[in-house]
Amino acid sequence: MDASNLVRTGPRGLGPGGVEVGPLALGLWRFTGTDVGQNAALIEAGLELGMNLVDIADVYGLDWGGTGFGSCEENLGAVLRARPDLRDRMVLATKGGIVPPVPYDSGAAAMRSACEASLARLGTDRVDLYQVHRPDMFTHPAEVAAALDGLVADGLAGAVGVSNYTPAQTRALAAHLDAPLVSTQPEYSAACLDPLRDGTLDLCSEMGMVPLAWSPLAGGRLMAHAGEDSGVRPELLATLDRLAEREGVDRAAVCVAFVLAHPTAPVAIVGSQQPERLEAMQAALSVQLDRNDMYDLVEASEGQPLP
Repeated sequence: MDASNLVRTGPRGLGPGGVEVGPLALGLWRFTGTDVGQNAALIEAGLELGMNLVDIADVYGLDWGGTGFGSCEENLGAVLRARPDLRDRMVLATKGGIVPPVPYDSGAAAMRSACEASLARLGTDRVDLYQVHRPDMFTHPAEVAAALDGLVADGLAGAVGVSNYTPAQTRALAAHLDAPLVSTQPEYSAACLDPLRDGTLDLCSEMGMVPLAWSPLAGGRLMAHAGEDSGVRPELLATLDRLAEREGVDRAAVCVAFVLAHPTAPVAIVGSQQPERLEAMQAALSVQLDRNDMYDLVEASEGQPLP
């Protein structure tokens, strides 16, 4: 491989001596179908492609045609009961702390209850990673930390992390934790560069957390056709297409490769519910992007040259 290539395709470790996950993860936000055989086929397809981190949350199912809070976890639980062999092949991650219509509750009792309810729906006695889904600004981080440490101490969670936290919120929580924070889950894509600019990825470098990037295709906006009003700069789409043509892949693969190219080695969470699309996005691992390519994408995304 070209030494100038920044795309990191190797495994990522969740914490010191922790489990290793692939560079792409399977996101189950839209895992709302109830056909157990079809759902199992999707999970198996992802695992076969090296997407061993399976990301879900208790709140998934309130949209995308789901039947309500917890329904995506219930669907995954049905798969794992029918195919327990799949559980042994995955790093299972879920999230809690969103409690509609509150909307957030990270109090000690609420976090314990949320985790235990997730385990029951998933039909397992332990998740490999448990994350606080969104920060509860009215719970002291010491209380959140106590709840997370309790989950680890009691064997309900192998490791803990955060999602949609600012760097300051992450530091405040880490200051009270005994268990290390092994992950943070921000939105990150060629169209959403906030983690590059707000200190999130810098904090990952400092603390050794793995960034789990959600929406690497910007919710599909990066797949817009020319002339379509997607809110994405046309210059960015043109740059992505130029690189895709050069690399012999589709635009989605370049978008995913962009996420993988940061030195903190992010994991790109891909949410397609179609095995063939998962396979197409796996082509990101063959893409080569150097610094010129990456800065071309940043400048196209922000609409101005870097100083």
